[in-house]
Amino acid sequence: MNKILALACFCLLCSGNLTAQDELCKGAYFTEAQGKAFLEEHTPASLNDWQYRAEQIRARIREGMQLETLPAKPVSEPIIHSKKIMDGYTVENVAFESLPGFYVTGNLYRPLRPQKSYAGILCPHGHGSNPEGRFREQTQKRCATLARMGAIVFVWDMIGQGDSKQCEHSLKKGLKLQTINSTRALDFLLSVPGVDPDRIGMTGESGGGTQTFLLTALDPRIKVSVPCVMVSAHFFGGCTCESGMPIHKKGDFQTNNVEIAALAAPRPMLLISDGDDWTKNNPTVEYPFMQKVYRLYKKENNVALVHLANEKHDYGPSKRKAMYPFMAKHLKLNLEAVTGSNGNIDETPAKVLDQKELEVFNAAHPRPANAVMGDEAVMKLLDQ
Repeated sequence: MNKILALACFCLLCSGNLTAQDELCKGAYFTEAQGKAFLEEHTPASLNDWQYRAEQIRARIREGMQLETLPAKPVSEPIIHSKKIMDGYTVENVAFESLPGFYVTGNLYRPLRPQKSYAGILCPHGHGSNPEGRFREQTQKRCATLARMGAIVFVWDMIGQGDSKQCEHSLKKGLKLQTINSTRALDFLLSVPGVDPDRIGMTGESGGGTQTFLLTALDPRIKVSVPCVMVSAHFFGGCTCESGMPIHKKGDFQTNNVEIAALAAPRPMLLISDGDDWTKNNPTVEYPFMQKVYRLYKKENNVALVHLANEKHDYGPSKRKAMYPFMAKHLKLNLEAVTGSNGNIDETPAKVLDQKELEVFNAAHPRPANAVMGDEAVMKLLDQ
């Protein structure tokens, strides 16, 4: 837990003031008691009440991110190279422009077995280092196993991490940029031949969990979502990329990440939480609120919780093994393809590759010449 808090504090120190401080809800903005009381006070009495509230929340997010209108999609072709044939899946290195001169970098995992159509899954990663983000074992195993189940999977870098070195992660408008990147990642995934637009999922942990519930809230193309170790009534995300812009508050209007996550309703959502971070109260605070919202749609069976009280903040094996059946059920994936003779999910065929094998930009594949470099240049791009 100390490492988690240290990371959150570091991100808080990195974040800049984009507006009046009282409109930014950073880190543990509420106490646990205040978070619980807020949800109790904002429990909707009817579906009409919730739908009205939901539109208010979406409008606040878009305005706070300065994304009331999404920038035009670049028309350049994606960069895809270095295909690797693995045990039941392939991995390719990918880059594409989300804005003119800004490149999203990541890896595309595909199942080897041909299918008439494929579910598509976005896998944003959380904060961390040594190795960073998409190169970590927990991320590679998640993506590879989902591909072995029959999905086409895309994982991409947080800004300032992995191959994404055009700006620092602490960029003042990092939340805006990462949301644009998430949207363009979804566009890219849907452009892959065979991907079924009615079977699109998204799952990430920590800061990747924030990306998951934010894009799900804003983009109805996400049909199934699994935010891991992030949905909290009192904690708003400690990093610029989560709470560095005023998406939770303006004047007398206030929301929190539980209400934002609930914008997924009635689409299937699984919350995964643990006992050693800000999701420790999910069974008694956050999940009951989510159930009430889903009940308004008569879809309470579409929301679920897996709480691992003795675990810590990560996307470890038991958390991944809770996610796979949920994705299989709602995206029509083949869970048997990753189930051993003992009835347990077997991730061992998912090989962890060296970072150099997964990098997009190297001597053979240099970063494109039009790439904008440095925080100042990227901020100008965002402000255009």
